[in-house]
Amino acid sequence: MGIFQLNDTICALSTAPGTGAIAVIRLSGPASFETIGRVFKPAKKKLDIASVKSHTIHLGVIGSESSIVDEVLISCFRAPHSYTGEDVIEISCHGSVYIQQKILELMLSMGLRLAKPGEFTFRAFMNRKFDLSQAEAVADLIASHSDTSHDLALQQMRGGFSKKIGALRNSLIEFTALIELELDFSEEHLIFADRTGLRTLLDLIEKELAQLIQSFRYGNVIKNGIPVAIIGKPNVGKSTLLNAILNEEKAIVSEIPGTTRDAIEDTIVLGGYSFRFIDTAGLRAAEDKIETIGIERTWEKIGEASIILYVFDATLQSFEDVKEAIAELEKPGESQPLSLVLIGNKTDKMKKLPKGFKEFVEYETIFVSGKRKENIHLIAEHLVDIVKNTKASDRTIVSNTRHYEALVQANASIACIRNGLSAGISPDLLTVDIHKALYHLGEITGEITTDEILGAIFSRFCVGK
Repeated sequence: MGIFQLNDTICALSTAPGTGAIAVIRLSGPASFETIGRVFKPAKKKLDIASVKSHTIHLGVIGSESSIVDEVLISCFRAPHSYTGEDVIEISCHGSVYIQQKILELMLSMGLRLAKPGEFTFRAFMNRKFDLSQAEAVADLIASHSDTSHDLALQQMRGGFSKKIGALRNSLIEFTALIELELDFSEEHLIFADRTGLRTLLDLIEKELAQLIQSFRYGNVIKNGIPVAIIGKPNVGKSTLLNAILNEEKAIVSEIPGTTRDAIEDTIVLGGYSFRFIDTAGLRAAEDKIETIGIERTWEKIGEASIILYVFDATLQSFEDVKEAIAELEKPGESQPLSLVLIGNKTDKMKKLPKGFKEFVEYETIFVSGKRKENIHLIAEHLVDIVKNTKASDRTIVSNTRHYEALVQANASIACIRNGLSAGISPDLLTVDIHKALYHLGEITGEITTDEILGAIFSRFCVGK
């Protein structure tokens, strides 16, 4: 692979840049133990760091012959039992930026080079410590911002998704071998691959792929934050509601209709799920060019949202008004959200709640006072329930766009195989579509890849990982 060198020894700061209590500098490669042996003086005088056992930690000082840089702990991992599959040394030092820099300079003076972003994980991938989808899950784990995004990345890093893809691929490979055997005996017209069995296998694969493809909608929003659009007519209290949910003055609140001209976004974690709230411009006939643009963006956000909170003024809007607005959101052909929730706002101005909405069973209706922050917790609880009810805990969840695109391509190839069987095409043409399906499945786990793909994936990692 041309994106990284693999025969030298690399080093980098593996903890976050800046001052802290401690910092960790990682070395990986064939010269790791030799290099540390030249600059580390163990507290145990007779200890030879170059010959210590794997998975041991040793106290001592690090520096050149003329000066000591710091007192450190050296963690030793010998190949292949390390993160990268190579000899690895981790130096735990005090978190001074000066100390970090001096140790890195010392390593570079010993002939090591600075690692590029993602190079440690790339070496782990090349040494088959895990496959490509698991390597990508490492980056997702580091970037996780909620319980659910963390759990999703951890599941994928442990290989749950990889095992499922591997099983599908292996079953296809077995049939490919039999069909290609038929090509070797084409003159004898021998049949080794049971076509009925292949159809049964295609049914199974299509079912699995359909579930994985369908899961992407859920997995993607869990990974990036579930988009919740707050919509409604002007001056119904959308911005007040956003501020109440976030518990901060994020949006400007005014009695003047049309104050919000552009979408305002912020993220909050509720019940372990990350929700990305979007306050939008009020839906009405625009009075100027700027408001027109704002309303156009509102409709864009509605199309992107997984959950829509339709806010109405409970003191003014009738049941018929709300029903008419919902009909606009339910237009055929439009992308439908996971859920639409009706929020009756301004109950602080009412003596009693309006009747009639309870008959509107199809959509949950929550009455609140954004101004007084009354019943806001009911919105949060309902949002969490929506996501919990959507999640299928016993299914593998796809959250990576690259994986989703490969699954869609693989599914298209499976459809071509099925059409080819129905048309009775020759084995050589059948294998072309089977190889395409194998290729797209192999793209996910890294059996099939290119330097361009690997470069794009590992460039997203931080230096030191």
